[in-house]
Amino acid sequence: MNQSTQQGSGVFGPRGKFILIIVVLIAILLAVWGIVERLADHARVARVTEEVSAPPVSLISPEPGPKTREVDLPANLAAWYEAPIYAQVSGYVKMWYKDYGAHVKQGDLLAEINTPSIDAQYAAAKAHYNVVLARYKLAVITTNRWTALKNTQAVSRQEVDVQAANAAAQKAELEAAEHDVDRFQALEDFKRIVAPFDGIVTSRLVNVGDYVNAGGGNVNSRGAASELFSVADTHRMRVFVSVPQDFASVISPKITAQLTVPQYPGRKFLATFLASANAFNAATRTVTTELSIGNDENLLWPNSYATAHITAPGDPNILILPESALLFRAQGMQVAKVVGNHVHLQNIKVGTNFGTTVQVLSGVSAQDQIVANPTADMLEGDTVRVVQSTPGYNAPTKAQIEEDHRAEREHDANPAEASSR
Repeated sequence: MNQSTQQGSGVFGPRGKFILIIVVLIAILLAVWGIVERLADHARVARVTEEVSAPPVSLISPEPGPKTREVDLPANLAAWYEAPIYAQVSGYVKMWYKDYGAHVKQGDLLAEINTPSIDAQYAAAKAHYNVVLARYKLAVITTNRWTALKNTQAVSRQEVDVQAANAAAQKAELEAAEHDVDRFQALEDFKRIVAPFDGIVTSRLVNVGDYVNAGGGNVNSRGAASELFSVADTHRMRVFVSVPQDFASVISPKITAQLTVPQYPGRKFLATFLASANAFNAATRTVTTELSIGNDENLLWPNSYATAHITAPGDPNILILPESALLFRAQGMQVAKVVGNHVHLQNIKVGTNFGTTVQVLSGVSAQDQIVANPTADMLEGDTVRVVQSTPGYNAPTKAQIEEDHRAEREHDANPAEASSR
């Protein structure tokens, strides 16, 4: 019995007690760890629940407007001066001397017209003038003689006055005959079709033997009149561009344009501001703007089509925001500002709409944090959770930015079409 008791007490000796203590400590640690994990789980669930209850938003800041504005618009080229030339006398074309593309100086002979009837009338007018001139000279001599005798008893005062009046009438008739001669002389000069200024013959619509009508040019087979020649001065060219209303505010002498034409791909021509109509076309809502461009090399031709890349000064002080950041509410146009993770709906005043972005004239500053894509049910004071922007989703990529710039240029070029899209 004593030996058994000794052996049993040996099992619960110092070593057994130590193992028991270790087991107890492990059990306590496991219990504490379980309690801590449970508390942590409760905290995570509470935090996730809170996060889920606050909608995630990505933030953007208003950007300054561009220093320059650019737009590509169709343009039409016209000569600096261009004149269709009509006949002023009726007759048959004797000869033409300048063909298409001929370089002419002012007064160069383009064609001659045979006018036998006018020649005869001119000769008759000169002969009539000589007759009237002879009568006038005789009336003057007679008047002088009668005037010399008026203080004698040979003639009466009444007869002297009659002769003076006759001389005055002959003088008036002489002046009328002189004007008649001048009129036919002008018609004789019109037999010579001459260039009105230095330039290039751009059209010749007449041949030898054609009958031309006075004041109406060449009468074609349908009875309509057309010009005989067309002469254009192309030392400089006029460029006509229809600028849309959204872009018209920047039209000023400061704008410039680079022109490209299909016949010279890759080559650009610099045009400068010349004039603006200062009125919109009611049908297109565009204003005709005129530019000028030098043409010393004669590369540009009248009535050509071109593309004008217009550059105008912008206003960097006017901020811009993407359209996706705007809220359309009954209170007006608003944006959702985030202050301390809470939403503040701010009324704004917008300016020019570029299609994908819009000018903000008032209501925001460059430092404001704006919700990039606010939801329709977002209210004042809502708690939100700020998340990082994802490129391509709620933050534009480089390609998207370039596409936005292209869309802005297209909108400036054709606002009506851009709005419909």
